Amino acid sequence: MKTSNAFKETIKAYLDKRASEDELFAVTYQKENKNLDECCNYVVQCAKEGKCEGYDPTEVFGWAVHYYDEDDIKNIKPINCRVVVNQAVELTEEDKALAKKQAMDLVIEESKEEAKKNLSETIELSEEDIQAAKNQAIEKIASDQKEKLVAKAAKKKPTAEVEQIDLFE
Repeated sequence: MKTSNAFKETIKAYLDKRASEDELFAVTYQKENKNLDECCNYVVQCAKEGKCEGYDPTEVFGWAVHYYDEDDIKNIKPINCRVVVNQAVELTEEDKALAKKQAMDLVIEESKEEAKKNLSETIELSEEDIQAAKNQAIEKIASDQKEKLVAKAAKKKPTAEVEQIDLFE
């Protein structure tokens, strides 16, 4: 496995911070026979050996520090796996409103396209009648869909957090 940038950066940020706050670890962290890629491989190996699907960050970071502390930990081979790093993303109310609007616009456009397709395949009228019927149907479907989405968004209650299974809970 070539470790993901998010995983490497998370481990590196922790180790850098620890080194800036702990002079003894700062010396250990500079060992020439140690490197971040192998450290990440060691962390993944520890996680795999633990046979859990998620770990507390303190445990994960503890493995990273342990890798640098112990000189006999070396030649750690990469493991083919996927690592998930939880990173909270805070959206502003404006961002949330914009995302909702974009989602609604997308659903409306998809509904219009579906209505156009369905209408063009099933109705046998004059061109003028077809166009008028299409326009009326499209507007009705779009309006109904928008009303449903608005009602659904208004009724939607916050859902419980979904449990992520990963190295960082």
